[in-house]
Amino acid sequence: MTRDQGQAQERTGLWLVGARGAISTSLLYGLSAVARGELEPTGIVTARPPWDALDLAPFDAWVLGGHDICTRDLSRAAGELVAMGVLGADQVVAGAEAAAAYEAHLRPGLLDGPDVGMADLDPRSSELGALPPREQIAALQADWKAFGEAEGLKRTVVVLLASTEAAREAREEWERLEDLEAALDAGTPQPASLLYAYAALDAGHPLVNFTPNLGASTPALRELALARGVPHAGRDGKTGETLVKSALAPMFAQRALRVLAWEGYNMLGNRDGEVLDDPAHRVAKLRNKDEVLRQLLSGSDPHTRVGIDFVPSLGDWKTAWDFIHFEGFLGARMSLQFTWQGSDSALAAPLVIDLARLAALAHARGEAGVMEHTAFFFKAPLAGGTHDLSMQYARLQDYAMQRSKTR
Repeated sequence: MTRDQGQAQERTGLWLVGARGAISTSLLYGLSAVARGELEPTGIVTARPPWDALDLAPFDAWVLGGHDICTRDLSRAAGELVAMGVLGADQVVAGAEAAAAYEAHLRPGLLDGPDVGMADLDPRSSELGALPPREQIAALQADWKAFGEAEGLKRTVVVLLASTEAAREAREEWERLEDLEAALDAGTPQPASLLYAYAALDAGHPLVNFTPNLGASTPALRELALARGVPHAGRDGKTGETLVKSALAPMFAQRALRVLAWEGYNMLGNRDGEVLDDPAHRVAKLRNKDEVLRQLLSGSDPHTRVGIDFVPSLGDWKTAWDFIHFEGFLGARMSLQFTWQGSDSALAAPLVIDLARLAALAHARGEAGVMEHTAFFFKAPLAGGTHDLSMQYARLQDYAMQRSKTR
């Protein structure tokens, strides 16, 4: 019997960092509805072949908890999504029991230094954010231990869904684990996402970083993941405009068409859009959005640029407009334009479910380090490689077929 056999019968924890956000709220009610058989698993890649042949944790096996730095009531987040047409009022009513159980497992999270003074901040998060890093890590690990013991969980997958952190310059202490350990011992402040990642990997919890934040992307934390034998995946979920780019850009290269310029403009609402309205936070997001084109169109050296603006009235809906100027045979210059409009949370939530299921499976099988096969889900996959969506998808399929043969 392999390590992963029997996983389908185990209760599995899913801990969401950014627990009161729109993505987490959509995931909570959506997963609850799918588990009850009241909603089709549309958008969940692992619900269909070849992934359904794996011993993935079923939808009704998950127990949810999370950290957040705000005091906003979950019902308010759900109400906003209902008003925007993302959630159905009937889904919220039917998911009331799951929501109550979830709220019972919510704990104050770590405040990232540059975010001091934000609205509806939980004062307990300010207190946690002021502690030395070793004490912050211990507090997080204590929350996860209590959660696992209270619910009788075999394992808990930690997923980073918090808003984009302010951009940071690279530090020497992030290059080697022993240097990071020394910095933590010395009380050197660290980004909240790095502390969450360290705490999760050190405690043996599989980790998914769906944000553009640092998380476990540093060499030091990759070293920690291997040392503890823990799988992890990231970073920056690919849900909208960048998803289209990673599918469309290879077409120009394959047809030998020269892309001269690719301009993108994004309008975002909700909390993420508000955070990205700050230049220090926006920089971190734009880096990953533009990298896809730089790699896929490297031979034609086009002019590329991406802009982001906060439009409060859009709420959870985001709009991206792209203009592509390209050159064909005889030097004829042509253009293509597309507009992408979608619900940020409805696009992201099913991918988080996919990644949690894959991370739990990898952990059950004793796999460790970067989950290279999950590049399909990310703008800036940790293992690098191609950004071509079809090639990333093929790799994810290969992983599923190989693992199904070794069950």
